[in-house]
Amino acid sequence: MDASRTPFGVRWRAAAPVFVSAVLLAGLTGACTAPLPKADAAVADAAEDLQARYLRVVEEVLPSVVQIQASRDLGSGVVFDGQGHIVTNAHVVGDEKTFQVTTAHSEQPLTARLVYSYPEQDLAVIKLDRVPAGLRAARFGDSAKVRVGQIVLAMGSPLGLSSSVTQGIVSATGRTVSESGDDGGTGATIADMVQTSAAINPGNSGGALVDLDGRVIGIPTLAATDPQLGGSAAPGIGFAIPGSLVKTVADQIVRTGRVVDSGRAALGVTVRTLVDAEYRPVGVAVVTVRPGGPAAVAGLRAGDVVVRLGDTPVTSTTALAEALAAAKPGQRVAVTFRRGGAEKTAQVTLGEQ
Repeated sequence: MDASRTPFGVRWRAAAPVFVSAVLLAGLTGACTAPLPKADAAVADAAEDLQARYLRVVEEVLPSVVQIQASRDLGSGVVFDGQGHIVTNAHVVGDEKTFQVTTAHSEQPLTARLVYSYPEQDLAVIKLDRVPAGLRAARFGDSAKVRVGQIVLAMGSPLGLSSSVTQGIVSATGRTVSESGDDGGTGATIADMVQTSAAINPGNSGGALVDLDGRVIGIPTLAATDPQLGGSAAPGIGFAIPGSLVKTVADQIVRTGRVVDSGRAALGVTVRTLVDAEYRPVGVAVVTVRPGGPAAVAGLRAGDVVVRLGDTPVTSTTALAEALAAAKPGQRVAVTFRRGGAEKTAQVTLGEQ
């Protein structure tokens, strides 16, 4: 998938045939009789070194990336440990409990069962019923050390093509992205995602985004869509859940069977987007308030319309989710809301989701 578009209509001007032939022949003759200049030789050596790193990383990491088949959907996963735990996306497992997993060394699919799904972060862990010989756990990197511009490889089963590898760079870090709740998505809002130009296609979800040291720096989860292309994937814009977060969540699931410390801030309310007469989103209406929760303690109640969280305007449920994704549990924040035509502000100590 191209990362950029090239305009058509470029004019070509033909060169004199004799001159072109002379240049080509001279180049060929020189290549046969003269050594490469030092600068060219250095470039060639660097290219060989880079290719060698690519091959080494693929050889090391690809056996840790598996294909996961649910009854209807297909995705990817990453071997988390030697006990057969595999981490993937929650939208890959959906509502199902058993799966067929194909590893790098298994001729036949292996059966796996769901350990726990955490849709709020679009992560899940499944476990193989039988651990095959040679199963290799991946190494996870430190997301804080990921840098824009570094080369990465995406590994998974795009469109069902198992053990596929694509290449790109880290385009940005710290992205807050909201998934669609349609087409099998969880509707999660996820902070600190890694943006990459490596091709991410259906089936890549749950696979591995890997640096050239062979560390998993992210789990590819979704690609941006372009409304001008009819909702098709926008070329070269994919997002991965950061590896440090993946490891934190998966560790908790393996140890306790669930997520006990999400690190995600919450108000303790259920909400819906409020629109004006022209169907423009203008705020978030509080539908229910959890008794004893942060919003209830601060005095918010059903019917209030939240319009700002701290300094961030809130016009929709997605905007509220993104604002909360940037906050931390225990943080004290001003919540501005409308009640009975009057605007009020309450200081809320955020809870945990």
